Amino acid sequence: MRVTDFSFELPESLIAHYPQPERSRCRLLSLEGPTGALTHGTFTDLLDKLNPGDLLVFNNTRVIPARLFWP
Repeated sequence: MRVTDFSFELPESLIAHYPQPERSRCRLLSLEGPTGALTHGTFTDLLDKLNPGDLLVFNNTRVIPARLFWP
């Protein structure tokens, strides 16, 4: 992994400042491991993407209102 992997344009309109009121409509970004294909959907699509034996890892950390800058 390289630091340059984290250098990208992110429009202000795509930054969530508050949780989605209707949690089932939360956005979901999926990565197909073998192909590297990205797909966009909603959290309700998650069950369609799981296969027997898949592992789910939940992240319950919070986002702090901060930005990191490096040279």
